[in-house]
Amino acid sequence: MRQVALAVLAALLALGGWQGARFFQSVAVVKASGVPTTQVKRGDVPFTVAAKGELAGSNTEMLSAPMTGGGALGIRALRESGELVKEGDVVVQFDTTEQEFKLREAEADVAEAGQQVIQAKAESQAKEEEARYALLQARTELTLAELEARRNELLPRITARQNELAVAAAQDKVRQLERDLKDRIAAAQAGITIQEAARAKAEAAAQTAQRNIDSMTLKAKTTGYVARQQNTDGNFNWGSYLPALQIGDNVRAGMGVAQIPDLHSWEAVARIMELDRGHLAVGQEAGITVVAMPDKRFAGKIKSIGGTTGPPWDRHFDTKISIDNPSPELRPGMNVRLLITTEVMKSVLWLPAQAVFQADNRKFVYAESAGNYARKEVKLVRSSESRVVVEGLKEGQVVALANPEQTGKDSTKSGGASQAIQR
Repeated sequence: MRQVALAVLAALLALGGWQGARFFQSVAVVKASGVPTTQVKRGDVPFTVAAKGELAGSNTEMLSAPMTGGGALGIRALRESGELVKEGDVVVQFDTTEQEFKLREAEADVAEAGQQVIQAKAESQAKEEEARYALLQARTELTLAELEARRNELLPRITARQNELAVAAAQDKVRQLERDLKDRIAAAQAGITIQEAARAKAEAAAQTAQRNIDSMTLKAKTTGYVARQQNTDGNFNWGSYLPALQIGDNVRAGMGVAQIPDLHSWEAVARIMELDRGHLAVGQEAGITVVAMPDKRFAGKIKSIGGTTGPPWDRHFDTKISIDNPSPELRPGMNVRLLITTEVMKSVLWLPAQAVFQADNRKFVYAESAGNYARKEVKLVRSSESRVVVEGLKEGQVVALANPEQTGKDSTKSGGASQAIQR
């Protein structure tokens, strides 16, 4: 068994030695001339994520169709996209024909209800006066009956009894009329209350119609450029394309009609691939270039990172970047290029990406010494599109930017193929 174990160990050592020899086989040192070189440098290396996006106002004012409680609303007037409006300017005007009819109808009801209230008050006053007169007359009759009854001691018993009955009847009549007066006053007041309620209802309908008319005129609250919204309420067969709203279109209540971005607060919205999500965080700095203004540079920071969406072959997420130094020339929808700095590694050794090669799952450089180039394995710490951070080299070490084995194979044959790391 011991001999078998020794044999296996020897085979493994031989295999490792063969692989190492294969990596650094044939010519360990290559002589070549005319090979471009660079030096290993020490410094701060920023790592960035590039993306494309477009401008939008971060405090956008959305103008929506009012909640009038009716059906579709027709657009009678609408500012053009890109048109500059100031605070208080009319941006959208809806057709108010139906609401104006309701207003006139409600105003007519108010006038009629007002007349009904006047009539009810007049009738109540007349009936109350009539009842008070009847009560006054009954009280007079009671007084006369009581005066007549005072003579009962001097009158025959039958006449005295008749006087007593007359007094009792007069008293009953007074009590009845007093009750009737209260009931008539209460009934008249109830009638007036009903008519006043009808008038209040008509006035509320008129006020509602007037508010609806006022709400159907949408004005800008801030200065900005109008951006018409897409017509999501129409019957269009345009695939994924939806046309912008136009004058004459009908919209439903609550539907957005136009946006006015805040000219003093801008942000860039970028779509970034899912692979870069782990490198991004809120607050990271970004450089922004507007395609239409290539000579200007803007600075910003990541404001928010959205959720990942899209099919498996196109997973992405939206990122919003606030702009710190906006200018008056910016417009919503302008295309921008973003360069987001995700990390800065301090005082590290770095090389251009094309100086690092790989073969047999090993990464190495061609280190130069007296015109000769030898492979030197390195550890790749991190890489960007143009730079790589490495370990295993010294600062100032000269390395080749091209494969010297290919350059010098006319003079020295090399058996090891290698290729530069592509990014």
